[in-house]
Amino acid sequence: MESMATPSAAEDRKLHIVMFPWLAFGHMIPYLELAKLIAHRGHKISFLSSPANIDRLPKLPPNLTPLINLVKLPLPHIDNLPENAEATIDLPYKTVKYLKLAYDGLQQPITHFLQASRPDWVLFDFAPYWLGPIAAELKISTAFFSIFIATVLVYVGPPAGLIDGQDGRSKPEDFTVTPNWVRFNSTIACPLYEVLRMDGVTGDDGHVSDMYRFGATIEGCDVVAVRTCSELEPECLQLLKELYRKPVIPVGLLPSTAYDAGDEDNDWRQMKEWLDKQAKGSLVYVAFGSEVKPNQTEITEIAHGLEQSELPFFWVLRKRRGLADTELIELPEGFEERTKGRGVVCTSWAPQFKILSHESVGGILTHSGWSTAVEAIQFERALVLLPFLMDQGLHARLLEEKKLAYLIPRNERDGSFTRESVADSLRLVMVAEEGKIYRNKVKEMRGLFGDRDRQDRFGPKILY
Repeated sequence: MESMATPSAAEDRKLHIVMFPWLAFGHMIPYLELAKLIAHRGHKISFLSSPANIDRLPKLPPNLTPLINLVKLPLPHIDNLPENAEATIDLPYKTVKYLKLAYDGLQQPITHFLQASRPDWVLFDFAPYWLGPIAAELKISTAFFSIFIATVLVYVGPPAGLIDGQDGRSKPEDFTVTPNWVRFNSTIACPLYEVLRMDGVTGDDGHVSDMYRFGATIEGCDVVAVRTCSELEPECLQLLKELYRKPVIPVGLLPSTAYDAGDEDNDWRQMKEWLDKQAKGSLVYVAFGSEVKPNQTEITEIAHGLEQSELPFFWVLRKRRGLADTELIELPEGFEERTKGRGVVCTSWAPQFKILSHESVGGILTHSGWSTAVEAIQFERALVLLPFLMDQGLHARLLEEKKLAYLIPRNERDGSFTRESVADSLRLVMVAEEGKIYRNKVKEMRGLFGDRDRQDRFGPKILY
């Protein structure tokens, strides 16, 4: 990217920006990273979320705490939403639709907040489709900040078709081919198993579909900001401008940052002691994010694949999504005993940023969530990908196309895979000569994914 011009007088004016992400940590953390970038320029941020989510956010650096106001908005009671469930991580996947209803119940408190504070900008996520018109009535500028990359937004399609459901895709198979509005050679399509796993693509029981939310959000904002850069997705960014007919601005990849408060807990100290004993670059970090819980069959194959790979590993395994999740998953009998000394399975929270930055980690087996992919590449960690949901698959195929990652082979219709394919994929990317292209490519691309100066230059330009 070329360097920005000298800041103008308009850029010197200090602004008040409200941010309202969806209630998933894969959304809240990128919003917080963008908030830090904007606050570094001296602007004031009001970051809105529910009380429990605010309390679970990473600590802010002391120099930014006066500028980033974390505002707690209690969620209304919703039938079928478990008590104390305030983020997708707290819920089985099938009940996330009730969290969206609670989120929609924040319309009135947010309207009151905007009326009282009169910010210059509101940056909001795909879910609050109702917020654009509220801000417009109050004459507040708005931006839809998409944590989804341009490839995903292109696949989702033009807003008009999303709102009226007339984009030509009426059955699951229609989503397995590249959309007709994509006029360049592209792998923008999903296998059937990814499409069938997606809840919320169409509305049910009176719930607003995710597709409608996307369409109305895009229609109701002034600007679309995308967590990507022109070097990575030039054609998709250009196409989005044509599809949306409004400004589309890449704000950078927003690599994660960590503030060291000097208060390491005992759990991390124990993890670090074990990691310190492993050879440099030898370890596979295994994590599937806060949105994904593989089923029992998948967990069994992943475990046996790790065992057969004979590679050391650190696996962060979520056995359930919140207290309401009754479908517990278990490791194969004897797995931990057979891999003792070579692998660790952590079933509680683990500091992913710290683990990925540790020199013992050479690669990662993951679902291809975008935040995890960006973190892995910024630390030069080779990627083995096992996507489960639509956006993850689109990320994975983009990264594979650019030789930044390797996808574990699986059945295109039902998504099944074998322990042998897991083991072979891990050994290919981690140690085999023919997998050197993936290890070298992430090193080559680290400058694009992890350059904080580059993000600092381009992140805040959305506001001018």
